Amino acid sequence: MKNALITAATKGIGKAVAKAFALEGINLAVCSRNESELAELKAELLMINPNIQVFIAVVDCSIKTDLLAFAQNAEEALGSINIIVNNVGIYSTTSILDDAEVDFEKQINTNLRPAYELYRFFGKKMMATRSGHIFNICSVASVNPIAAAGTYSITKYALLGLNKVMRQETEPYGVKVTAIIPGSTLTDSWKGVEVDKDKMVLPEDVAVAIIAAYKMSPGANVDEITIKPVYGQL
Repeated sequence: MKNALITAATKGIGKAVAKAFALEGINLAVCSRNESELAELKAELLMINPNIQVFIAVVDCSIKTDLLAFAQNAEEALGSINIIVNNVGIYSTTSILDDAEVDFEKQINTNLRPAYELYRFFGKKMMATRSGHIFNICSVASVNPIAAAGTYSITKYALLGLNKVMRQETEPYGVKVTAIIPGSTLTDSWKGVEVDKDKMVLPEDVAVAIIAAYKMSPGANVDEITIKPVYGQL
């Protein structure tokens, strides 16, 4: 049985991906900062598939020690981690010149550092077994910056860059690395904004794409998946 670790898994893309992996019979290690939401998610995942194991942990992924403790505990609970979905992130709509003093460090530590640290924790283990798949949830801002979300754009550019480095480093060992580049997606980032869900990417769309990439033959790696709203960005 395969084991997947997903950060920030109780909402949006993370939750959709967790449910999709549960349907595939994959054990799950999931985290968020909300204990009650994690308990609800665990119950939902076990309803989907009672034959899987689900490890939950309250984690602030921006704190390195907490993140690495989660990685260690997930490995001890489930065994070798075969799939990582680096999903945690925050979106801030301010220009760089209007950022608060703490914004840069906060967004780096949330949007970029967790993927970096989990790669350092699990990367060589995956290389040793010559298997594994890492998914990094980037953004269209990784390719086309958003001036109104300057620091966010920087962190997502960096995450896509990290994805490319991961891919080059792991390529000789048969480890797969895929960047997911979604456009306007109906997540909590849009909370309080009136939108038409039929003109947006849904978290389930991202989950379908991840499952499709994961289920490809051992010899195929999907480097990047870009998913945009059919009517264009909101």
